[in-house]
Amino acid sequence: MLEIIHFSKTYKGGKKAVSDLNLEILPGDIYGFIGHNGAGKTTTIKAAVGILDFGEGEILINGHSIKKEPMLCKSMLAYIPDNPDLYEHLTGIQYLNFIADIFRLDSGVRTERIREYAEQFGITDSLGDLISSYSHGMKQKLAIISALIHKPKLLVLDEPFVGLDPSASVVLKQNMHTLCAEGSAIFFSTHVLDVAEKLCNKIAIIKNGELVVSGETAALTHGKSLEEVFMEVVKGD
Repeated sequence: MLEIIHFSKTYKGGKKAVSDLNLEILPGDIYGFIGHNGAGKTTTIKAAVGILDFGEGEILINGHSIKKEPMLCKSMLAYIPDNPDLYEHLTGIQYLNFIADIFRLDSGVRTERIREYAEQFGITDSLGDLISSYSHGMKQKLAIISALIHKPKLLVLDEPFVGLDPSASVVLKQNMHTLCAEGSAIFFSTHVLDVAEKLCNKIAIIKNGELVVSGETAALTHGKSLEEVFMEVVKGD
């Protein structure tokens, strides 16, 4: 579903943020992407969803190049950044209908999905309010709902659990499992290692822009905690 092939990114001034990264995220995978701040996680994620240009390597979504076929690729994915930038002059329901229009969801499907997800995340009574009045946590919930309503084949999230209350975190995890059971793939970054260990079937650890470990979570931990494995592979920083 998502193939990252010899991806490198160098910023102006010569700083190499990511070097020769190779990853494959398959349908059904919940793939955790872990590393210290500045390790290259967000750079990789932004390139994968088509909002950051890159010159070296290739990124494919369902076999299609994000560089050569960006609109087709974006029609198959959903992306939630760590700090969602929403249209604050719209109400919650207006924003969700706007997203549904982009993905051409018919009225019956969108109405049912919005009702279902709003109820799950506990924001039904706030959908008529302006987004500018929402707390950070409510904005995060709205962004998650907007990502889920078109049932993306690939869901990409950058630190999705930051700002979510415990009940919303549980609901998000349940929906991630449901989405993958339906054949989608999920690729997300997180600093919450115990969540990654329990939630992800696969893990990749990036250090100073280079992939140092990747594979099945159970095989990588092998009786240790993910925190112990992470500290072992990044020691020396």
